[in-house]
Amino acid sequence: MIDHSIFENKKATYLTLGCKLNFAETSAIGKQLSQVGVRKAREGEIADICVINTCSVTEFADKKCRQAVRKLIKENPGAYVIVTGCYAQLKPEDISGIKGVDIVLGSEQKLDVVAYLDELKKKDKGVIHTSKTAKIKSFVPSCSQDDRTRYFLKVQDGCDYFCSFCTIPFARGRSRNGSIDSMVKQAQEVAAKGGKEIVLTGVNIGDFGRTTGETFIDLIKALDNVEGIERYRISSIEPNLLTDEIIEFVSSSKRFAPHFHIPLQSGSDEVLKLMRRKYDTALFRHKVEKIKSVMPDAFIGVDVIVGTRGETDEYFEEARQFLESLDFSQLHVFTYSERPNTQALKIDHEVDPKTKHARCKVLLDLSDRKLEAFYQSQQGTERKVLFEHTRHDDIMYGFTENYIKVQTPFHENKANKIKIVTLGTFNGIKSALVEA
Repeated sequence: MIDHSIFENKKATYLTLGCKLNFAETSAIGKQLSQVGVRKAREGEIADICVINTCSVTEFADKKCRQAVRKLIKENPGAYVIVTGCYAQLKPEDISGIKGVDIVLGSEQKLDVVAYLDELKKKDKGVIHTSKTAKIKSFVPSCSQDDRTRYFLKVQDGCDYFCSFCTIPFARGRSRNGSIDSMVKQAQEVAAKGGKEIVLTGVNIGDFGRTTGETFIDLIKALDNVEGIERYRISSIEPNLLTDEIIEFVSSSKRFAPHFHIPLQSGSDEVLKLMRRKYDTALFRHKVEKIKSVMPDAFIGVDVIVGTRGETDEYFEEARQFLESLDFSQLHVFTYSERPNTQALKIDHEVDPKTKHARCKVLLDLSDRKLEAFYQSQQGTERKVLFEHTRHDDIMYGFTENYIKVQTPFHENKANKIKIVTLGTFNGIKSALVEA
């Protein structure tokens, strides 16, 4: 049993890499440490405890994690260093070998961090605490606030899909979730703190209910009734799980924003088969057209991966043409990276780095054109903007319900408040519309 008195007056610093789900979980870790007397280190202070929550979505993400760990160790000499997250789960030995790391916590262990701190005694080499994926089965509620105005509510974790290119099921285990009642309670707590916007996060949020016998549509209907929350956003949701019922509900709901983030990954049906995705381009097109038919001004973000194994020039051109024909607002373009132990490694035809880079640029240029066209279509309209606290050279920013970034002169009384504004000209430098 650890004597909690050792934590009194200790200072901790937190670094989160990767997805919004990681940010929510880092917040939960911070809450655990604060409950035993650890406070967050202020700017300029050297921390006694460092917590790094890592990502492993690509090889570059792995490299970035290692660099971040070393940098934090250098900036906080003598600190007790805890590394967790997906990279820690998948490659714990890589991290434990970094001089200065004390413990490495896997996905099952990271949300019970206090139990592994071992009196905060520095180690000669990092001690690994991880479980095999079959044992990653706990669901620990997490809700975090970013440095702007939004809260991120974790509603689901893990994934059962095992796409050929992805290691998420190995890093986070199988799909699981909390109950609707528990999510509603957390949303009510956010409202009591004055929070206005909540983003629903998870690995595969459309799969909500796998462990409780509930459904995602029932979850959003319940959350829509929480008084005090101005708006919700649904983070990335698989196209095969984005039902017409969900789309129609969002279009008429009190609080859910007309904003969708849908992973396509490839606009080639042959590549989708190689990826082991659970839909084809026809289904994806239907989802986009359905959204636009009931919410013409909805923002639609789309994830795509370029340079996957098997993506020939012909298949990439098919994907590009498909994307050109879709009425979306923005692309999030990822370059394929080999991941150990994935089925994609068995696919013939590797794409060379130069070709990957060229394809990435093609799609990023397409994304810029689509985003500018969407923004221009909104000029002159009235929208509700939730302005952020942060200040940038006497300018403040906020987002409309349909995710248009808006800039206006800084006024403290606008922060964390919904204001109706008329959207003005497009500022290409900041990718924002100016309040008219």
